[in-house]
Amino acid sequence: MRGRSNSGVRLDGYGRLVQQTILRHQDAVTGLLPASADHRDAWVRDNVYSILAVWGLGLAYRKNADRDEDKAKAYELEQSVVKLMRGLLQCMMRQVDKVEAFKYSQSTRDCLHAKYNTHTCATVVGDHEWGHLQLDATSLYLLMLAQMTASGLHIIHSLDEVNFIQNLVFYIEAAYKTADFGIWERGDKTNRGITELNASSVGMAKAALEALDELDLFGAKGGPQSVIRVLSDEVQHCQSILHSMLPRASSSKEVDASVLSVISYPAFAVEDSELVEITKQEIITKLQGRYGCCRFLRDGYRTPREDPNRSYYEPAELKLFENIECEWPLFWTYLIIDGIFNGNMEQVQEYREALEGILIKGKNGVRLVPELYSVPPDKVDEEYNNPHTVDRIPMGKLPLMWGQSLYILGCLMAEGFLAPGEIDPLNRRFATVPKPDVVVQVCILAETEGIKAILKKEGIHVETVADVYPIRVQPARILSHIYARLGRNKQMSLTGRPYRHMGVIGTSKLYNIRKNIFAFTPQFIDQQQFYLALDSKMIVEMLRTDLSYLCSRWRMTGRPTITFPVSQTMLDDTGSSIHPTVLATLRKLQDGYFGGARIQTGKLSEFLTTSCRTHLSFMDPGPEGKVFANGYKLGLDSFEELDPEEWLHGLQFAEDADTYDEVAQYLDHLLQRTVPQSNLPPTAQQGGLKRFRAAVHTTRDLMSLASKAKDLQVQNVGMYVPSKIFQASQQSVKLLSSPHQHDQEVKSHALHAEMNLPRDEAGNVDCKALVDQLRICPTLQEQADILYMLHILKGPEWHTGLESEPGPTVKELLTELYVRVGATRQWALIRYISGILKKKVEALDEACTALLSHQKHLTVGLPPEPREKTISAPIPYEELVRLIDEASEKNLSVSILTQEIMVYLAMYIRTQPALFTDMFRIRIGLIIQVMATELAHSLHCSAGEATENLMNLSPSNVKNLLYHILSGKEFGVEKSVRSVDSLVTTAISIYDVEAAGATKTERAGIVRLKSEIKQQLDKRRQSLTGSKPGDGDLLASLSAGQSELLDKGSFSSLVKDQSSKDSRQGQWKRRRRLDGALNRVPLGFYQKVWKVLQKCHGLSVEGFVLPSSTTREMTPGEMKFAVHVESVLNRVPQPEYRQLLVETILVLTMLVDVEVHTMGGIIPVEKILHAANDLFYEEQKALGADDQMLEKDPSTGICDLLYDSAPSGRFGTMTYLSKSVALHLYDLLPGDGCAMQ
Repeated sequence: MRGRSNSGVRLDGYGRLVQQTILRHQDAVTGLLPASADHRDAWVRDNVYSILAVWGLGLAYRKNADRDEDKAKAYELEQSVVKLMRGLLQCMMRQVDKVEAFKYSQSTRDCLHAKYNTHTCATVVGDHEWGHLQLDATSLYLLMLAQMTASGLHIIHSLDEVNFIQNLVFYIEAAYKTADFGIWERGDKTNRGITELNASSVGMAKAALEALDELDLFGAKGGPQSVIRVLSDEVQHCQSILHSMLPRASSSKEVDASVLSVISYPAFAVEDSELVEITKQEIITKLQGRYGCCRFLRDGYRTPREDPNRSYYEPAELKLFENIECEWPLFWTYLIIDGIFNGNMEQVQEYREALEGILIKGKNGVRLVPELYSVPPDKVDEEYNNPHTVDRIPMGKLPLMWGQSLYILGCLMAEGFLAPGEIDPLNRRFATVPKPDVVVQVCILAETEGIKAILKKEGIHVETVADVYPIRVQPARILSHIYARLGRNKQMSLTGRPYRHMGVIGTSKLYNIRKNIFAFTPQFIDQQQFYLALDSKMIVEMLRTDLSYLCSRWRMTGRPTITFPVSQTMLDDTGSSIHPTVLATLRKLQDGYFGGARIQTGKLSEFLTTSCRTHLSFMDPGPEGKVFANGYKLGLDSFEELDPEEWLHGLQFAEDADTYDEVAQYLDHLLQRTVPQSNLPPTAQQGGLKRFRAAVHTTRDLMSLASKAKDLQVQNVGMYVPSKIFQASQQSVKLLSSPHQHDQEVKSHALHAEMNLPRDEAGNVDCKALVDQLRICPTLQEQADILYMLHILKGPEWHTGLESEPGPTVKELLTELYVRVGATRQWALIRYISGILKKKVEALDEACTALLSHQKHLTVGLPPEPREKTISAPIPYEELVRLIDEASEKNLSVSILTQEIMVYLAMYIRTQPALFTDMFRIRIGLIIQVMATELAHSLHCSAGEATENLMNLSPSNVKNLLYHILSGKEFGVEKSVRSVDSLVTTAISIYDVEAAGATKTERAGIVRLKSEIKQQLDKRRQSLTGSKPGDGDLLASLSAGQSELLDKGSFSSLVKDQSSKDSRQGQWKRRRRLDGALNRVPLGFYQKVWKVLQKCHGLSVEGFVLPSSTTREMTPGEMKFAVHVESVLNRVPQPEYRQLLVETILVLTMLVDVEVHTMGGIIPVEKILHAANDLFYEEQKALGADDQMLEKDPSTGICDLLYDSAPSGRFGTMTYLSKSVALHLYDLLPGDGCAMQ
């Protein structure tokens, strides 16, 4: 008989170790593992980690089999793994209703439980009795399910289980915006059950999503039905958020050892090798001790100072746990495995030796990994004063099965029984390997033959949507609806994926759906969107954003393909040529480089072989040959409820009967659900009659068709239909065309006339007379004002009786006006009517969530509170809009501008996160105010005109202005005049100024702007007079649409000395105003404030005290602390004053580095600042400055000249602040110089 080889004997040794420490405890029925002898429940996370050693050992036996018994042993170990994974699956499938609810609510009351009964798979505690929401545990299960399936294990047995796993993907895909209790089950480190966004959860979810994408859960024996699908955009969201968080673990934990599982085995979720290294070093330097690593700073778990009778801590109590946190050997097992994956044998050797020294020998010499090492109760003070000197004692579970498993896995790998690739068959370990450059393919399509001809004239040859057939081009929202069918399961009442917008990665693939190839246009092209789509420059901006995002984030095989349709709205005002910006963009795309991305343009048919293609097998016909359950029939009866766009898609396929299969019907059915009803009579389109007749033949119902034709919103539809359909059968109400009988003189007279509100006998506003005024209104602006009054008085559904009875409703007329105004591009008016109509900003809630998940709080409205409202958690769209309206105090234009700016901020945080460093709270109200101030400064105009100019900026210019304010770059403002609608309007555009020869400080403050004023602005708004006292509310709400953003106080100093030749005048004041509005602070400011608070009782700002006790709860690098300090500073409404207070605190922080043991009681910061102001005033007065120069800001009493002084230099703010601090603290410091504590 053959003898056992040396390696076989060692392997048997590990087999016995696994048997005695892990498998001995596995439940015979469910396959689950209890946490320990005392804790009999099965935790999901602990179970998955604990079985990894068994899986690894099985793989090692299969590879190193000396004898047949070894193969049998391998099979037995693998089946133990399958049994445990299926046991956990049983536990979760029993809670299928929670998975369904959580997809929509993301609430802690709807989540899967964190632990189950080991013997029955039942739940063990109530929904609210435990911190159940731990996305990292569910994600870890899915990640390991993917890895084990890829290694050849068969864990999933039926299609119902496949659907359940697909729904677990939807359960974790929103991890990047879901605050949970995290890996330690306790949320915020005060243990009060407060959830927070955890890097360990986001990273694990990202890894699980990547691992499962396109994975066949039936392994080699599966087919298209058992493949899991993940939307790549969700993965990239997780990636961005993870990058923005690390090396921080959450807002209350500046560093956490659990992040090791994300940067290394098992997740390998971070792609930036530098960030991986920084995070690892941060953990080792701040958390490592002689017996392992602490979980996080000030962790009180199992320390002698913890009160075992209560689960939560008092905030000020956390300081007690400093330096005596328990150390966990578990983290060294991670570092051993990390060393093996990195090929760093020194690290492996170092940590294996260290670990061997602290393992505990059990009976029969079995080596066990204890849960943690704690400081003995009698040595606490000694350890506190001299960290890492006291010998600790092991406590808690013995062994900690999770640590034991990773220890065994590390040993098997270190001794060569397992190669890294065997326990990582999906190759996650190559995450940090640099990726090749991405070439983005762009296919330019023309909406109509007419546009195709215009482009051809310019030398750009493109196809129309009809030419690319048989490839079908559809809007992005259709793809969202198709994906909403994914993972549906009637038996388990699972509805599939919640409807969400498609990201650009999703729309950049080609899809095979039922033997057809589909291409989808990007989300931003969708015309139903907000008015941003009316601005061609904005469309180009969005295209650039998407291209650069694709370039950096594309990870799939095959190239991304963007389908970019050129539509009617992208033509210039004449309609006979393409808008110059769009044309320039198309030329750049053809040159092969745009927005930092390499581009290849061409026809869709040429891209078929090189594109990334996905087969959506879940759309294939089921066993009955039908793609949907009810088999939607498009009979005559159903045409009654259909929407216009549905017709078009029906007609599109009706010509080619063979292709009019269920997928076309299905898409039609979707379109019926997804197009809003439109009340706009379209402008006449040529050449539609043939299609009109064809459609009539299809339905044999002329009347119903004529009524549908009237509702057609042609501009949107034409993009996805081979040609224009039919002409409108009814002329539009001629309400809004200017009456031509008036000559110019009359018009200008009417323009400046005062508008009186007509009254009836009872003295109320006479609405009928208002409607008559509407007919003779010369300007669109006045029409909008009258319609707004009718909207307030009578509501949107009131029939005006214009032209006929009952006549169009107020809402219909406003909608028509919106389209007219849209065509003339009068942005102030477009925003105003948008506000009245409550037009939906489609991506608003997503924009808000994007900013929040990058750990930025938002405020809307102007300071101070309660008007300024803070948003610190994602909220539904309706609630968000209501909050913004409330904060804008019913000012329509401000409300709509706030929403617009939120969308731009989200675009910038996605592509240029560096603009937002050290800003924890983004205050949109102040940003709008600063924008108006900047325009006023550069155009030398009054506050009212500046506000009007701001509202008149096109969306792309608003976005540009926002960028310059965020980045501190210079910009210029150019004013030109154009004639629209018989009115002279001014167009203002923002452009870059090259800061040649300017010093850095000059560049940093946005220096004085060049501006050319070619003509004075027409004051188009008319004041409403002749009103009665009772009309106060109406007039207030009317004028709210045009109120000023700037108060006179903040403004007076700006406009005062415009004749001054020195372009530096006002520079520092503006710099401070910008920094204050953006909450910018110097580097390391919050850590320094923390040190100041340790030496005094608190800092008082404007009557609010920042107490020193906060340092007892929070650590210096904690984000929670920074947000806390910021919220106190934000009580100051004036941004420039706030910035001077920051400078004052900065001077105080300099004292900390000097040997000052105490700074006394509560330090009044503004008192020090005012004292400095008085010193400045006296000194300037003595030097002969007159009163006009030394004028004080009425609201704060600070000299305007001090606001505008540079920080350094003889007359710099720092000079006076330092003197003031010295004088103030001189009284507080003890006279005899003895150290006070």
